Amino acid sequence: MRIADNVLVAGARVAGSACAEVLLERGASVTVYDRDDSERLHALAARGATCIIANEFDIELLNGIEQVVLSPGFPPHHPIARAAAVAGIETFSEPELAWRLREPGAARWLAVTGTNGKTTTTTMLAAMLETAGLRTAALGNIGVPLVRAANGPFDVIAVELSSYQLHWSSELAPTAGAVLNLAPDHLDWHGSFDAYAEAKAAVWRGGKAVVNLDDPSVVALAKHVDAEVTGFTLNHPEPGQFGVALGFLVDYTGPEPVQICSVDDVRPAGWHNVANALAAAALARQVGVSHQEIGDALRKYVPEPHRNVTITESGGVTWVDDSKATNPHAAAAALASYDSIVWVAGGQLKGVDVDGLVAQYAPKMRAAVLIGQDRALVADALARHAPDLPVVVLDGRDDAVMTEVAARAVEFAEPGDTVLLSPAGASYDMFTSYAHRGDAFAAAARALLEGEAE
Repeated sequence: MRIADNVLVAGARVAGSACAEVLLERGASVTVYDRDDSERLHALAARGATCIIANEFDIELLNGIEQVVLSPGFPPHHPIARAAAVAGIETFSEPELAWRLREPGAARWLAVTGTNGKTTTTTMLAAMLETAGLRTAALGNIGVPLVRAANGPFDVIAVELSSYQLHWSSELAPTAGAVLNLAPDHLDWHGSFDAYAEAKAAVWRGGKAVVNLDDPSVVALAKHVDAEVTGFTLNHPEPGQFGVALGFLVDYTGPEPVQICSVDDVRPAGWHNVANALAAAALARQVGVSHQEIGDALRKYVPEPHRNVTITESGGVTWVDDSKATNPHAAAAALASYDSIVWVAGGQLKGVDVDGLVAQYAPKMRAAVLIGQDRALVADALARHAPDLPVVVLDGRDDAVMTEVAARAVEFAEPGDTVLLSPAGASYDMFTSYAHRGDAFAAAARALLEGEAE
């Protein structure tokens, strides 16, 4: 199992507390560090963990520690990570721990990573596996912690993995792994785009790589990996690839192209989700799921919330919640889907430049309503690339601001327009999550339109 007797778990939220519980069950001596007191810490203490609550990490806590399990949010430059590296203490995160704790006969892993589309692809994949009669679940950043499920009653699991989680791994080697796309994100955590991309490449450690052939950064990354490559493209596939031909998703990895389903069967709509479906199909085929089963799964697939989802329509104006677009690359996929847009954007840009996004899509915009920590950066980009575009910058600091967002957006929207919440930034400056942000937007839009109808 390669798990030490004395382990420090840093972070006591869902993943960290689950790691501590599993380690305690296996007889390890566990120290848990967190900055904030919580019921989880009290429960862990009652089970025998040594729990430390402190704003600043004391390096003395590493005395006698053989391994450190970091919650994925801890970056490599965090004092705990640095101190552990100096001391030569092995450090990893929850998915790596789950991998090491697998028992003989445990489920195979099919893993998904990328800048955007991970959850959609992972849940599509789980639907395909389930349709094939395999015992499965969508896990990783979804559902129950991997350490609780990796030895569960599953044949194959669909695992969403972030760059953070992959950075803190060394042995994790899925049966097959997909990199959906690569664009600058989390640069404040990784330090550079190259480091971010290198972390993503760990998903191919098992030797079978599913690669987005339309993304030059993914293709370049795959050239440095010793793996069997299956590519997918939105273009007509060549032999050995998945792609699109005559309006159908096609598998051309066999002697002849095989149609899977119509492009129109893929939901949510949009070419980026067709790409996600192709990636999921390529992974599903690695474990023998049939083309018929893949097509059936896509036809009945129910999209996850807050991903380019229409929430209401009124007066010829469509209101769309794409709150999950927490970086410019994700926002670009939604902005490309509509012809005339009132853009609701802003949040935490995480050190990523929004200039290119604005330059490309400002011509499609009727107006913009900006909120959040980095709203001024978005406003500056709009001023450079679309100086005549009406831009409203709102200073509200909680979810009540969405009432004003909806009121200002409706002033600009005309029949045929889409009021699109696709923020291009993270949500934690104002909301507890992207879901909280999307729910607040949807509630404000519905309340406004219901009030107008009275």
